Amino acid sequence: MKSIKLGLLPRILLAIALGVATGFVMPDGVIRVFLTFNGIFNQLLGFAIPLIIVGMVIPAISDLGRSAGRMLLLTVALAYGATLVAGTLSYLTGVLTFPSLISSQAAEQIAEGVKLTPYFSLTIPPLMDVMTALVVAFLLGLGIAYIKGDVLRRGAAEFKDIISNFIEKIIIPLLPIYIYGIFLDMTAAGEVGQILGLFIKIIGIIFALHIVWLVGLYCVAGAIGGRNPLKMLSTMMPAYFTALGTQSSAATIPVTLKQAQKMGVSDDVAGFVIPLCATIHLSGSMLKIVACSLALMMMQGMEYDFALFAGFIAMLGVTMVAAPGVPGGAIMAALGVLASMLGFTAEDQALMISLYVAMDSFGTACNVTGDGALAIIVDKFNKKR
Repeated sequence: MKSIKLGLLPRILLAIALGVATGFVMPDGVIRVFLTFNGIFNQLLGFAIPLIIVGMVIPAISDLGRSAGRMLLLTVALAYGATLVAGTLSYLTGVLTFPSLISSQAAEQIAEGVKLTPYFSLTIPPLMDVMTALVVAFLLGLGIAYIKGDVLRRGAAEFKDIISNFIEKIIIPLLPIYIYGIFLDMTAAGEVGQILGLFIKIIGIIFALHIVWLVGLYCVAGAIGGRNPLKMLSTMMPAYFTALGTQSSAATIPVTLKQAQKMGVSDDVAGFVIPLCATIHLSGSMLKIVACSLALMMMQGMEYDFALFAGFIAMLGVTMVAAPGVPGGAIMAALGVLASMLGFTAEDQALMISLYVAMDSFGTACNVTGDGALAIIVDKFNKKR
């Protein structure tokens, strides 16, 4: 009989359920074993994050640079602008709605939990910090595009393959064990009720925010392109539901391309904009990451303000350029920025991964459906030339 293969989301949900179920009865000594594993895994992940940024962003930037042109600049500007607006909308929505949903005693209740410690710890210093990795990635990516360096470009592509395999073969398979250890520890410390209650509230708000965002984006595209926004949005629904199933912007490109052409986008523009936006347009992912990070900061009593999140959103929009090439989605590319700019700990990052993966299909569907709206806008400006 063929073995049953579970996807990442079922495995993470199973890890959460097992962590909650066994956390009440698991002996402290066994919990400490998992905490020891988590400490080592977190060090490995921290070591890998700068390499992920360098390995994934350099090829993405160099490929964009080699395709320089008016339509490219317009598409990149629209995609990045939409991502920034989506992040700002998510922050403002969270500031207005989350305080009434998140208990003011949540931070105190979490702090009161009895924390166990690992048996030992292992330190794996990263080769560089996140900001250095970003600067190196952009310098080399733009440099390769400028000098048209085929040797460096091939080297960057091979390094990307190494990093992708490292994530796919090591990080992703071990991730459910890591998350199991996190929820095992939280259950033993009496924190899990607060966390799971937060999960349900945040997921509901973000799903509604995705719908509002898509309607608003298509209203703007309809006003610019002179088309009915609701009719365009209904035309893109096959791409939306395909993305729900595939959880991949790249895998949904054929459907997204076909539906964009049905909306009236010219073949040349659709053939250029849709594949490009599958890589650089991540407004749905931005909505999730900003809302989840803000909710966790509120829950733990961490300080935040608009200036902090404005910088975080701007940097996150740049970092996630390579996200579709990383198995596990934009959250893997965002971990470094979450740690460096928002001060997220290993536990915070694990919770972010869990929240993100739980909504991964909806974020991907929002991304690819929004690509159609951007294609309409690009097509309108392209016809004015």
